[in-house]
Amino acid sequence: MIAHSLAAGVCAAGLDAELVGVLPTPGIAFVTRSFGASAGIVVSASHNPFQDNGIKVFSSDGFKLPDEQEAEIEKLVLSGKTTNLKSSDRMIGRARTDPKAADRYTDFLEKCATDKSGTGVQYRLKVVLDCAHGATYDVAPRVFAKLGFRVEAINARPDGSNINHQCGSQHPDGLVKRVLDSRADLGLAFDGDGDRMIAVDDQGEVLGGDRVLAICAQHLQMQSRLKNNIVVSTVMSNVGLSRSLKNLGIRHVATRVGDRYVMEGMRVSGASLGGEDSGHMIFSEFHTTGDGLLSGLMLAQAMLNQSKPLSQLKAVMTVFPQTLINVPVASKPDLEDLTQVQQMIQAVESQLGESGRVLVRYSGTESLCRVMVEGPNRESVDAFARLISQAIGEAIG
Repeated sequence: MIAHSLAAGVCAAGLDAELVGVLPTPGIAFVTRSFGASAGIVVSASHNPFQDNGIKVFSSDGFKLPDEQEAEIEKLVLSGKTTNLKSSDRMIGRARTDPKAADRYTDFLEKCATDKSGTGVQYRLKVVLDCAHGATYDVAPRVFAKLGFRVEAINARPDGSNINHQCGSQHPDGLVKRVLDSRADLGLAFDGDGDRMIAVDDQGEVLGGDRVLAICAQHLQMQSRLKNNIVVSTVMSNVGLSRSLKNLGIRHVATRVGDRYVMEGMRVSGASLGGEDSGHMIFSEFHTTGDGLLSGLMLAQAMLNQSKPLSQLKAVMTVFPQTLINVPVASKPDLEDLTQVQQMIQAVESQLGESGRVLVRYSGTESLCRVMVEGPNRESVDAFARLISQAIGEAIG
């Protein structure tokens, strides 16, 4: 319904609309860039329930729009001043379908997974794919099987409302069980629109984006493919990632939370690898945005090239215990102006020293203040996070 409404609006503005059906978000970015389209639009709830469906927009070069451009579009829509925005003299555009878009995207992924010599890596691993009843349900099993993986796909029967429901990157428990039961080498959980990936190793341990970043950083460095010897992630990344990269002699750049800010940081620094612990990972050697399928292929490539199972490769990074508490707030004043909160944060930071850190920030979409504490052991980080959360609750809860 939303997709066809968007197509009608595009045509009304004098432009042509091409409908490509169900395709992962990174697939739309690829199609937009490779086809020379003016823009790409995705209807998606991302990693959320289907009721949260909205739109994501890519520019003609396949990158997400900057905040300023998105804000300008929202302003135009909400103001109702869109009636005179026709970009051509045509009365109306045309809408058409492209049933081959998914094939072109799978061909692209296959080429990414082929080494520079053109011989390709022999992907003989047994992999379980959790497709989250989402946009990867057809493309993911197809491309992995085509590359030689022994594929077992789960949660690959979307009905329009079961997307992300107790499955996918947000709920990997089912994938863990299937990996262990099937004695698989690797499990990959995607989110509904396919731009996130969470991994499960051969021992059933869940690996978030930070650990996958560390593994891939080491792999690319060994192949002299880690451009400028830099990895970009966000301020929410586990402190263990920074320590791992430092041990590898890799420079770590931290950005605001959000994959678009990671991409901006990569473009500024000239990095070829970046991502978030949530599972967004960007390999700019190949793509302009986070791609869960591509991330899974790069992780498998690291396993095969080093001839090690994921349960051994993950040792490159030690995860520090982390606690995140979401505190409901009635308002969002500048945190620097909350004296008691700042005093509590400083007291906790003083006790943690160099063995941990504190990050307190407001949610960008909800009336919440997020309190994140990392440290040497679970008991201390839980206690410190509760103390800061209590101070916030007393101040603005």
